[in-house]
Amino acid sequence: MRGTLTEKILADHLVDGELTVGSEIGIRIDQTLTQDATGTTAFGLFEAMGAPRVRTELSVSYVDHNMAQFGPENHNDHLYLQSVAAKVGAYHSRPGNGICHQVHLERFATPGRTLLGSDSHTPTAGGMGALAMGAGGLDVAVAMGGGAFYLTSPAVVAVELQGRLGDWVVPKDIILKLLSILTTGGNVGAVVEYCGEGVASLSVPARATCTNMGAELGVTTSVFGADEVTQAFLAAQGRSDQFTALAADANAEYDRITKHLHAERDAAVIENIRRHCPDAQIGRADGDGTVEVSFSRVVIDLSDLAPLAATPSSPGNVAAIADLAGTKVDQVIIGSCTNSSLCDMMVVAAVLKGRKVHPRVELGIAPGSRGVLKMLADNGALADMVSAGARILECGCGPCIGQGFSPGSDRVSLRTFNRNFAGRSGTKGDKVYLVSPEVAVAAAITGEITDPRRLDMKYPEIPEVANFTIDDGMIIPPLPPDEAGRIEIIRGPTIVKPPAGKPLPEKIDGKVIIKVGDKITTDHIMPAGTLLKLRSNVPEYAKHVFAPLNEPGRPTFAERATEAGQAGHAGVIVAGDSYGQGSSREHAALCPMYLGVRVVIAKAVERIHQANLVNFAILPLTFAESSDYDRIDAGDRLIIEDVAGAVASAETVTVHNATQDFDFTCRVNLSGRQRKILTAGGLLNYTRQANG
Repeated sequence: MRGTLTEKILADHLVDGELTVGSEIGIRIDQTLTQDATGTTAFGLFEAMGAPRVRTELSVSYVDHNMAQFGPENHNDHLYLQSVAAKVGAYHSRPGNGICHQVHLERFATPGRTLLGSDSHTPTAGGMGALAMGAGGLDVAVAMGGGAFYLTSPAVVAVELQGRLGDWVVPKDIILKLLSILTTGGNVGAVVEYCGEGVASLSVPARATCTNMGAELGVTTSVFGADEVTQAFLAAQGRSDQFTALAADANAEYDRITKHLHAERDAAVIENIRRHCPDAQIGRADGDGTVEVSFSRVVIDLSDLAPLAATPSSPGNVAAIADLAGTKVDQVIIGSCTNSSLCDMMVVAAVLKGRKVHPRVELGIAPGSRGVLKMLADNGALADMVSAGARILECGCGPCIGQGFSPGSDRVSLRTFNRNFAGRSGTKGDKVYLVSPEVAVAAAITGEITDPRRLDMKYPEIPEVANFTIDDGMIIPPLPPDEAGRIEIIRGPTIVKPPAGKPLPEKIDGKVIIKVGDKITTDHIMPAGTLLKLRSNVPEYAKHVFAPLNEPGRPTFAERATEAGQAGHAGVIVAGDSYGQGSSREHAALCPMYLGVRVVIAKAVERIHQANLVNFAILPLTFAESSDYDRIDAGDRLIIEDVAGAVASAETVTVHNATQDFDFTCRVNLSGRQRKILTAGGLLNYTRQANG
């Protein structure tokens, strides 16, 4: 990755290790962000570390997820987060101020800075030229305390944008196109770096849409350079002094990534790679149909793109709107951290002006920040939306995480969001499509999926804003240390101290509590929606581990894990490929740990989830032979001897299936530091020991 923008930022922040692809490095973190669904745990763990004040350049605690406040839990969390931020020297963005990623892009993100957030869509700030990454709350707590963030030195892949987008074709279509090429799996340890002459035609919020949904690719992060467009955006936000020009070298060398695809099942993906990756190397299919594909550069001609959608129920199920046209639509929601900028909202308002929402469709619109909402109100666009029949939702995450506005049974919902995992909307068996604001508003007025290029109107020309309305009245800045010392932290009765990990035993005698398939998301492991309010109370939240997969009339995962523990068995989870994709929610590791899970064995584990497992002293293993996955059943008793030796230095470990009497081999894919963390019983214990 010599000469890449990513290398330059990493080199400027490197505190441990060497920038060799695949090796572990530690970097200094300039900024952190948390949101209320992860923030109570993150700040609770920060307190447990004993650090008196944050040591970053800037840390912000946002409230944007749990806004509805059914029962006391959410408000208790809000009060805790505001008081603890005041105590430890963090900014606090109050409920109603907006979605963390949109507000951070507008008010805090800075080119060339590193940002770590306890939310998987933190890479949104990559549209500003920041190296922004999602992580678990414990990693963010360590960074707030001044500790380095450790990651695998990434392979950097170039995504070269050529040409210019046509009317009604927008940045959401760029990232959906990229998802059709790279897919949602097999990209762990990579960074997407956007380049090419087409970049100059994209605004900062447009770029942020692309980097936001880079999380769905499974990459470490995505980043654009910082140029005149970036400078103009910062000037419009009154932050001209924070601009720094950033770009990769003209002769930058990018890294090859390798993917293993199936010749028949992935034929469309392989063809996409062949068409869009000029240096692609595509091998021949082996005995089981697997093809090895490698490349270092993806080229997308913006002028060739057409409106796209991700069909139910994965961001990777990409289809052309032209092929979906005519599908009846019952609900449309425009917003989320992917598409809630002022420009997005102004285009929607322009289409709605003088029109009415189709009588079959419910339309909800959630501006991304209070600043955007105020500008819409001031310029009349909000009135156009309301007159058309739109329902204006709060500036927050809301429906994106199943917090209200769930679709009806067997009803089609179009959303400008980033994820459409099954049931994430709050409705079992949902039919959620991910689309651009342009496609969404076209459907809202026609009542069916419609190619917006077929609308009887010209594409609205939205001029760049020279001066955004700036009102930081709902952002509480840090107090001076002497005043902060007098703050009393408010802890409601629904806030329970988060548990720390425990050292692994010398021998693991485990029971497979559950066996799951491929692409199990953190939504499957720890559902959000109405259960999200329990995150500050691990004992209560843990009762719902794997709730979407529990079978009616049979013991739940939590009950089975508890029963196994009472019988002296550690809990084991067996999984397929891309286990733990999706949200950064560390409760997907923390709650299983609380229930006695000590081992996860999978074909592959996604980056953030693997880090969270290690942080909470759960041993992540991967099958040396993927066929061994098929030989294991739920309920099997698995035994691992000499766990300490395996964690200390082994590259592989033998697991004995005592139920079926056979051995199989697992890889121990851990860095030296992760081995030390597991030996200590988790990151919190490791940090305490390191600090004496």
